[in-house]
Amino acid sequence: MIKNYIKIAWRNLWKNKGYSMLNIFGLAIGITCAATILLWVEDEVGYDANFEKQDVVYYVPTNQEYEGEWRTFFQATPGPLAEVLKVEVPGIVGSARTKGEDFLFQVGETSINKFGRYADPDFLSMFSLSFVEGNLETAFNDVDAMVISQETATQLFGENTSAINKVIKINNLESYTVSGVYEDLPHNVTYSFDWVVPFERFAQDNEWVKEYGANFSDTFVELSPEANFDVVNRKVKAILPMKTEDDETIAFLFSMKDWHLKSVFEGGKNIGGQITYVRLFSLIAIIILLIACINFMNLATARSEKRANEVGVRKVLGSGRKGLISQFMAEAIITATLSAVLSVVLLKLLVPQFNMMIDKQLDFSLFNPIHIAVLLGITLICGLVAGWYPAFYLSSFRPVDVLKGARRTKGSASFIRKGLVATQFVVSIVFIICTIIVYQQVQHVKGRDLGYNKENLVKIPVTGDMIKNFNPIEADMKTTGMIESIGLINSDILSGGNNTSGLSWQGGVDTEDVLVSVRDITADFFNTAGLEIIEGRGFSNNPAQDSVNIIVSESFAKLMGSGSVIGKTIEEDYPVIGVVKDYVYDDMYGSSDPVIFFNDPSQGRFMYVKAKPGVATTAALATMEASLKKFNSAFPFEYEFVDDTYDAKFKSEKLIGNLSQVFALLAILISCLGLFGLSAFTADQRRKEIGVRKVLGSSITGIVGLLSKDFMRLVFMAIIIAIPIAWLLMQNWLEGYAYRVTINAWAFVIAGAVAILIALFTISFQAINAARVNPVKSLRSE
Repeated sequence: MIKNYIKIAWRNLWKNKGYSMLNIFGLAIGITCAATILLWVEDEVGYDANFEKQDVVYYVPTNQEYEGEWRTFFQATPGPLAEVLKVEVPGIVGSARTKGEDFLFQVGETSINKFGRYADPDFLSMFSLSFVEGNLETAFNDVDAMVISQETATQLFGENTSAINKVIKINNLESYTVSGVYEDLPHNVTYSFDWVVPFERFAQDNEWVKEYGANFSDTFVELSPEANFDVVNRKVKAILPMKTEDDETIAFLFSMKDWHLKSVFEGGKNIGGQITYVRLFSLIAIIILLIACINFMNLATARSEKRANEVGVRKVLGSGRKGLISQFMAEAIITATLSAVLSVVLLKLLVPQFNMMIDKQLDFSLFNPIHIAVLLGITLICGLVAGWYPAFYLSSFRPVDVLKGARRTKGSASFIRKGLVATQFVVSIVFIICTIIVYQQVQHVKGRDLGYNKENLVKIPVTGDMIKNFNPIEADMKTTGMIESIGLINSDILSGGNNTSGLSWQGGVDTEDVLVSVRDITADFFNTAGLEIIEGRGFSNNPAQDSVNIIVSESFAKLMGSGSVIGKTIEEDYPVIGVVKDYVYDDMYGSSDPVIFFNDPSQGRFMYVKAKPGVATTAALATMEASLKKFNSAFPFEYEFVDDTYDAKFKSEKLIGNLSQVFALLAILISCLGLFGLSAFTADQRRKEIGVRKVLGSSITGIVGLLSKDFMRLVFMAIIIAIPIAWLLMQNWLEGYAYRVTINAWAFVIAGAVAILIALFTISFQAINAARVNPVKSLRSE
């Protein structure tokens, strides 16, 4: 019986190749879209899943109160905290201080930069590092020991050479001995690293790490499997207030399972993060699949006239309704199966392009049981969802009505079909509107006045002798005539950087609770970055002349009361000599904290270089490289353009925008496939009517309008429904941004116009073909 169902289903699909191809291609697009999104979701939810202790390892951030508001900070715990938690909090069986750094590795003629961590020994076991050489238990027996990743070992020593006991020179200054090599971490880990060395090595040269006042460390802890999280977390929260007698800084536990997906905090509480996009795109995958299934339902019910005689005859010959339902469901599942096969081909072709768009390395593999199971599941669901209504509808025909030639198209079926077409276009129009508004928001923020000029501004990490040789480097670069100015700063201009609180100054009130960012710069940094001094003066090129003088940002000056702040002092020892216009950093959508600037080149961590106007980028970079090779030859030339770093700040928004564009195109394409098939079927049904109208003098334009008006009415209805839905969705999304665009009516006008034009083109193509048919052919049977 099943074999017979499949044989008949295949014959029907082959007999109606045009409609079958529309169904297969439409479902294939839906399946491909859903599968691609699920690959992305798999990667997102799989972050840190490779670590065996994911359920018991926690990061320790801090909540800190400033001006009555709680703010959450990462990499902001004091050095002593890790050991105290392990010793004094029952349930914590492991802890580690860590500090991330970039090292220049030098072995012979090979030099590479790698990011890694100073860390306490428990770190190795907490992150379940799998050693291919060496032993986890003894890896940190020596303070000069180092464990490195397999990739790093291969780059330094070659593929078939053991790295154990090999010496690596670091930053052209000190040496470490390799005590272990661990398997490379996958790309989807929150805290990635290529090497780990004992934290004690860092602590030897930095006594301040033992103080509670220095918040610099990433702290990790491991709980015993039997520990009660709530009890342990309460005790962790009590530690810092007890040790520091300050209840405005509180540490807490943050589970490894949430590091990637729930990393956003507001008011000291977790409010989500990447999990929002995982849920959103999962929903979109379902919606795309549904509108693909709608095509099948629409075309199957629309073609009921063609299948009615078959149903009537089979019922007369004894077929029961269950058998007919099974027959039609078999057709739907075969169609879905063929679509799945086509989608596998599309996935192989499109996933590499998708990877480029989202900056990931996703891979669809037919040898991955999970991928195959998900694909088969999607296929079965599509077949069942797409086939159930046509199966029940077609199997409901009464033989006596069918064989007498009575009208068989039920009003309910026509109504449902129109509703489904309208639903497809509602989804398409919502996607178009969302795409436009997301693009507007990103451009709105990227175009705001930052307070500095990021164009052609190059950031170079400070390494080796760059600070010691800063003056000759600056002179050498400027001598070429290509470089306008150079400046040093202790943090990335776009980041939060170092900060402090509890300062006192002349004027203003409630100064203790204000969080202030601290910047150590050289005199030319303002000119290099394009920061505007709006009062007073800048720093002298002689650091000693302004060793205690400071410059503050505009928002800091407002805290110091009305009138000029020039000459007022901070902490009684630091007179203000200038005010810089506020600039945007850290939070690109909000206002940034006040800033205080010191003239201290020795703390510089980044060099910023500005080329003269009109100088070619390649020539400017060559000049920078030549100067740095001359005065800092042991280190490779590395750089970033600030505008590229700035653009990276909008990674999530750009992802949403790019995917919205793709989903909008797919939704429109699938909708148009269905509309194309329905309009073709409608034209075929009304061919005799069209012939009569042409004989009676109707024009092609009139006939096109006649065939188009019903469908266009549905599109206009979809626009009316889609506009408030899209407005609510986008208004809710925009509320998450302090600096946001206002939703304009023209976004809805453009989306509606695009939908109308696309639908009109799709319908008109079939309508014009039908209208141009010779009426003699249409009426020949009459």
